[in-house]
Amino acid sequence: MKVNEYNYIKELRNRNEKALDYVIDNYSWIIKSIVGKHLYGIHSVQEECINDILLGVWNNINSFDESKSDFKNWVAGICKFKCIDYKRKYLKDLQHENIEDLNISEDGIERKALENELSNEIEVLLNCLKEKDRDLLYKLYVEEMDINEISSEYGMKKEVIYNRLSRAKKKIKYIFNTNRRGAKYE
Repeated sequence: MKVNEYNYIKELRNRNEKALDYVIDNYSWIIKSIVGKHLYGIHSVQEECINDILLGVWNNINSFDESKSDFKNWVAGICKFKCIDYKRKYLKDLQHENIEDLNISEDGIERKALENELSNEIEVLLNCLKEKDRDLLYKLYVEEMDINEISSEYGMKKEVIYNRLSRAKKKIKYIFNTNRRGAKYE
């Protein structure tokens, strides 16, 4: 028997799995919307909650009364209560989670700090250059762009770019060496 909008509730009650497929095809947008709204940011439990909602529809279809409510509203009610249950469970698990069990990587924190420090050092080094030279060095060495890409982006010949890069590197080297000896630069 083909499941359609006129017989899907009857077929759900008769335990026809195709009726559940019909519900998924036609009402999943409601389920996903409500789950997304109530469990926003808790992606780890959203899929499980959706599965529980569909299981709830399957197991409780006999409690659905067409004279009291529309099927869409009934499904929305199941969604809302399942979301509340999942949110409570999630918050309860957070309260009881041992801090030593958390996977906090010190390497990740150190790496981020080093990246910030390196970024600041690069900025200080490149500030002594003209803006165009600074951009060329940044694109080549930080963004790791190909020289051909840089050439086409700036409309410059590769030889001109290499000359500008060479002069910029010499200037940075001079300033770095002068600074190491204690002299100040602008």
